[in-house]
Amino acid sequence: MIMEDVFKKFYRSFYNRTNGFIPTKPLNQHMYPGDFFQIKNGELIVLGNIFRKNIINADDVVFENGIKLNPSNWNFSEGVTKPYSGRDTGHNPIEGDFEFSKQVLAFDGFGSFFFKSSASESVKFANWSDFKDELIIKMTQVLYSFRELYIVTESATAKHWTLAIAGSDKAELEIATESENFGLVDIFGDASAKTIQAREIEFYHREEKKRPSFFKAKKLVVQQEKLEVFISQLLSDRSKIPSWANNFYQYDFYHDELSYSTPITTNAQASVLDMLQANQLNPNTALEYFSWANTNLDDVERLFGKYGN
Repeated sequence: MIMEDVFKKFYRSFYNRTNGFIPTKPLNQHMYPGDFFQIKNGELIVLGNIFRKNIINADDVVFENGIKLNPSNWNFSEGVTKPYSGRDTGHNPIEGDFEFSKQVLAFDGFGSFFFKSSASESVKFANWSDFKDELIIKMTQVLYSFRELYIVTESATAKHWTLAIAGSDKAELEIATESENFGLVDIFGDASAKTIQAREIEFYHREEKKRPSFFKAKKLVVQQEKLEVFISQLLSDRSKIPSWANNFYQYDFYHDELSYSTPITTNAQASVLDMLQANQLNPNTALEYFSWANTNLDDVERLFGKYGN
């Protein structure tokens, strides 16, 4: 088991629970609206920012700031039970006896996690449609020649957040606080909580600053119309290969013309562009070939290097 994969369950669940937000990778990386990046071999590589590089005029963009995000979507766990929650008594030589709330969290396997945040909010483009076409032309033709690209359209922060991820099914976290207002309520992630014991915990972090650690993005994709035409032509061409090969090669290859087919995958997107004739793709035609799409779980999977590039 690759230890980096200990984060995979958390990233998948985060995307689903927060309506499409993705944690930065690594988690201490900051992602701002306008950042553009690629994903290579599981690494998220930020290449620049469209405003810092003056690709888009900042005066043409409207930002929506401080969007409150639903707390119930930003506090969740997976594979975690609470075998013990209660009030205990301790003794201090100076102050005497004191009471504290204690909680034990048990994790059921590799990658199980507990995430808790407070006062999450975001900043996003309010008029993306006003400059998205200009961005395609500049990023694929005029200033750069990208064929794969992501643009951050919304960044989220929290007043503070805490994350614990298990390294095995023996993982356990014992926490306590002297605050009296908790009772049997969750104390994980509270500023007053102290860790008494952590066993087999692979990652445990509390962030107390409003850093942009979560984002939504758009990705550059081939226009569906062009993709469908290309796939249709490709299938038609491939279906003629057996008869052509039979006439061309002076060798008795076996052909089964009735069952012959070739799988067409999402990688056909790249093939559409690779097969274009010279100068067929230019600033005047870029919008015929490219559009933007929301990131999805396939993109989250790519952060863990299993999809190839």
